[in-house]
Amino acid sequence: MQAAKEKLSNMASAAKERACIYKAKAEEKVEKAAARTKEEKEIARERRKAKEAQAKMELHQEKAKHKEERLNAEPHTHHHVENVPVPAASVYDNQHVHRPILGTAAPSTGINKTTALTYPLAKDPPAANGNYI
Repeated sequence: MQAAKEKLSNMASAAKERACIYKAKAEEKVEKAAARTKEEKEIARERRKAKEAQAKMELHQEKAKHKEERLNAEPHTHHHVENVPVPAASVYDNQHVHRPILGTAAPSTGINKTTALTYPLAKDPPAANGNYI
């Protein structure tokens, strides 16, 4: 949410900057039309450039302020299910450990102890030779 807020704030600041630049260009045209000498026209141009630079500086300051507000905002809390058991590391330290299924216990020692169900879950019991069909 903070990222979206920062982005919208930056877009508003950029629009404000463009409006200031447009205003500076319009004022330059008015000043140039009223100017009688080449030096006066050059002064009008320099004023426009200074106003544009001021607008750009303000944009960057506002962007920095928005970034700071985002970083200082309270961190987003995720809604997780509480008290979900996670198996501890076992002899399979370098392998991905899955959460136990229903009645299986996480291996705590080198011996795999199960309480009720084993992998794979099937409706029919294994064949006489121990293979699932």
